[in-house]
Amino acid sequence: MKNNKTVTVIDYGVGNLLSVSRGFEAIGANVVVTSSLSKIKKAERLVLPGVGAFGKGMQELKNRDFDKAIIDVISEGVPILGICLGMQFLMETSNEFGFHQGLGLIPGNVISIPKKSIGGDDLTVPHIGWNALEVSSFHSSWQGTILGSTKAGSHVYFVHSYMSNPTDSEHLLAHCFYGGNIITAVVLKDNIMGCQFHPEKSGSIGLEILKKFLTI
Repeated sequence: MKNNKTVTVIDYGVGNLLSVSRGFEAIGANVVVTSSLSKIKKAERLVLPGVGAFGKGMQELKNRDFDKAIIDVISEGVPILGICLGMQFLMETSNEFGFHQGLGLIPGNVISIPKKSIGGDDLTVPHIGWNALEVSSFHSSWQGTILGSTKAGSHVYFVHSYMSNPTDSEHLLAHCFYGGNIITAVVLKDNIMGCQFHPEKSGSIGLEILKKFLTI
């Protein structure tokens, strides 16, 4: 059954559009997948998916003038959810295969996840699999956020080699541990949200996160 919430999923040629769309459709959202600049500018809620390399993805956004449109829309208070690579685009810069400028919506950069555990053992990169979400040290709870219905320790699905590294700890909403290393899982700044993991592939827990995004 449809509800009255519409999400606009940005199609820039790089992203898991089908699974993201199906995730939102499963919770009753009206989903608009678009490569139209005008539709992006009129969006009620934006979703920025992404897989692959940072530099190529950002270039595709720039080629379509989507980068400027996203920044303008977000400045007007429209909520945005970046997923996986889409979350990394929210940062200022990335050092994946060179130096690249991001959207600059959240202060910080994108760095490689550690290749060693805190005990010195080799870690498999990319980081693939289910990991438990933990409340970051700056936040006492997730109430009022996209994790408002999620319990600490809930497992979600990750596939990535790089991660966001916010400059300000207040923008780190949740993390997970990989080999004892802290891995950024969710970032938040006002109406700007990002999940390093794939909520659309994280079962009922992921769908609850998408539901919360509809209420922001």
